[in-house]
Amino acid sequence: MTEDEILSEFRAANALLEGHFLLSSGRHSAYYLQCARVLMNPERASRIAMAIAMRIPREIKSQIGTVISPAMGGVIIGHEMGRALGVDAMFLERPEGTFHLRRGFEVERGTKVLMVEDIVTTGLSSREAIKAINEAGGEVIAAAAIIDRSAGSADLGVPFFHLLELNFPTFAPDEVPEELSAIPAVKPGSRKA
Repeated sequence: MTEDEILSEFRAANALLEGHFLLSSGRHSAYYLQCARVLMNPERASRIAMAIAMRIPREIKSQIGTVISPAMGGVIIGHEMGRALGVDAMFLERPEGTFHLRRGFEVERGTKVLMVEDIVTTGLSSREAIKAINEAGGEVIAAAAIIDRSAGSADLGVPFFHLLELNFPTFAPDEVPEELSAIPAVKPGSRKA
């Protein structure tokens, strides 16, 4: 998929929003990508996962034993990545603030894992997910996402593959421009601020 095709998918799903948004990273933005709207169509979700899988080098892809993604944003794309790679897919949850496997999910010690997110902004959630997977016995060998909002600055400690790199500016709470702060901030994601 080309950059234009990916953005077309977001526009077709009314998933590229404009306003004042509080991101799960705690940063503010005038743009929000609602991946859940893009992924609600199973055929589109499958196409996106296949496109991400095609970006992962064969030598890494051949080692992946399972896909694990953080809930909520990573659940659908993680499942579709599991399908694209022909491996099981599980997800992490953090009901008390720290990621861990639940619902009877277990990863066999030493299993090579692909950690999959929908969007990476600062990389903090991804690093927390990778740490949880490694502590559960898996070995994260790569990470993947639909969108890299970090402008290439997110260091996840493993090779990172994504479909699209967007550089929408984000702002710390004390750096929000006046014109943006004049608009009430909304939090459309699944995590509380």
